[in-house]
Amino acid sequence: MRTTLLNIFLLFIVFQVSAQQKWDLRQCVDYAMKNNISVKQADVQARIIALQLKQAQLSVYPNANLTSGLGTQFGRSIDRTTNIYSNTQSLYQNIQLQSGILVYNYNRLKNTIAYEQFSANAALQDVEKAANDAALSVCTYYLQVLAAKEQVIISQLQIGQTKTQLDITKKQVEAGSLPELNRLEIEAQLANDSSTYISAQSNFDQSVLALKAVLNMDAAAPFEVAIPESTSIPTLPLSELQPEVVFQLALNNQPLQKANDFRIKAAEKNIAINKAQMYPTLNFGVNLASNFYNSFQRVDGYSINGYSLNGDMVSIGNDNYYISSPNVFIKQSRNSLGEIWKGYGSQLNNNFGQTLGFNLTLPIFDNGQYRTAYEQSKLTYKSQLLNKEGADLTLKQNIYTAYSNAISSLQKVNAGKKSVETNQKVFDFATKRYNLGLLSTIDLLTNQNNLLRAKLQLVGNEYDYIFKMKLLEFYKGQGLKL
Repeated sequence: MRTTLLNIFLLFIVFQVSAQQKWDLRQCVDYAMKNNISVKQADVQARIIALQLKQAQLSVYPNANLTSGLGTQFGRSIDRTTNIYSNTQSLYQNIQLQSGILVYNYNRLKNTIAYEQFSANAALQDVEKAANDAALSVCTYYLQVLAAKEQVIISQLQIGQTKTQLDITKKQVEAGSLPELNRLEIEAQLANDSSTYISAQSNFDQSVLALKAVLNMDAAAPFEVAIPESTSIPTLPLSELQPEVVFQLALNNQPLQKANDFRIKAAEKNIAINKAQMYPTLNFGVNLASNFYNSFQRVDGYSINGYSLNGDMVSIGNDNYYISSPNVFIKQSRNSLGEIWKGYGSQLNNNFGQTLGFNLTLPIFDNGQYRTAYEQSKLTYKSQLLNKEGADLTLKQNIYTAYSNAISSLQKVNAGKKSVETNQKVFDFATKRYNLGLLSTIDLLTNQNNLLRAKLQLVGNEYDYIFKMKLLEFYKGQGLKL
């Protein structure tokens, strides 16, 4: 029970700390790098390819294998030490040490190592690309949150302004200088402003949830975004972000372009690998082997009709007789385990054999498999060249599009500022006329709504311009920062 209460208390503290922390763009990007699923998948793939590289590097060293077999034989079998058939139960063990090294293979191993190295470098760039894609997504949704928050603030200010206008109107109605209709019209406007605020707040909440989803964060976790002023976010001037200059820099700093370069080099090495398959291969090998063999039965002697045998003769009395086809009986008894293993070391030493040799493999006819693989590798190389060309064209198009969009967004921002400035003057003048009874409530509210729309539109244009500029800075290699 105490442990449960302690866990709840610690969890409460964590949530309190998280709730107090305000996340800026850098923190959001760093969190995404650690938790984004695409980044994790790319990292796992890079680790797999790194292991393949390690395996290729180790393949240049000699291999060595020690094998041993221990068992027992029954029935008619070959004595493993004499190669003579016997019909007795026996215990055997063989030990063998083999080692080999590739001497010549037309640089196949060397090119394989280079191929895996380029592939590993490409995989690391894939991780970087996944991280960049996650960072761009975070930046997009982060700026949407900022824009939505600005709209909430503007909506709140609009409500406050309408309430102030309603208080003034109520006093004028009570004084008899304005009709009751004016108060009702402003109250209706206050209701509309509240509806606008509710919509803005809902849009803000949805934007925060979308940002959490990109971060792979629990939707219920406390989360508060740091809100900088849009005017305080630094951006490079457009003169430093000319599309052709940015494109040339992006060719050298974007991970996709780097990955394509590595894959082209890997494809070149793969051609050499498949070409080497069609050339002779020379291996050098070493083999050390020995064995042990002992029967479970011990031969104590021979006899024929109760007489002892001496070689090929039998002794009867004082006379020796040669045996042509005797009925010989073998006198046997079972060895103990110690007797069976007796002489183990001497047997291994006596039966120890060594082999050194070369093995040459010369491909003659393989149903065209090696030739087909070689031709396919050349086509793969051409495919990689086309992939790079297509990716570079797409990159260039994206940069020029981003630059064009940035110019358009800047023009919209300038026009929006002018619109807000003009509508603010019109609204201020209309307010003075309304207070003097020279303007109807409808006209005043129309001017007020025009000003609200201009402010909201300006906020959207400002953050759209910021994103377009940050995108160009990203392509230039400046990273993402607010």
